[in-house]
Amino acid sequence: MSARKLRDYEKGHKAEILAAAYLLLKGYFPLMRRYKTHHGEVDLIVKRGKTLVFVEVKARPANEAGLEAIRPLAQQRIAAAAAHFRARHPRYREYDCRFDAVVVRPIRLPYHLKDAWRL
Repeated sequence: MSARKLRDYEKGHKAEILAAAYLLLKGYFPLMRRYKTHHGEVDLIVKRGKTLVFVEVKARPANEAGLEAIRPLAQQRIAAAAAHFRARHPRYREYDCRFDAVVVRPIRLPYHLKDAWRL
């Protein structure tokens, strides 16, 4: 792995940890991190009440840059991974489902956008 790829990997890993901690403080219960399937990957899966939330985390200098980085193809892959998760975990089938984004920015609290996209 190149030095740049390793730095990006570590940056993403730290952003996911910060996002998970931030969501925990907001009352979300973490279920999974980096849920991978052959369809795609979900950075975080959390729940709050009867809502299951699939979260894409981006480390960017500004909110707009983070949100723009979640392109339609990525949204489709996340949705496919979410469907896989729900199929494998029947206890969550009756939960409402939502796709959120968390942008982790330097020297600021993460930005949490609920219901960032719908398919």
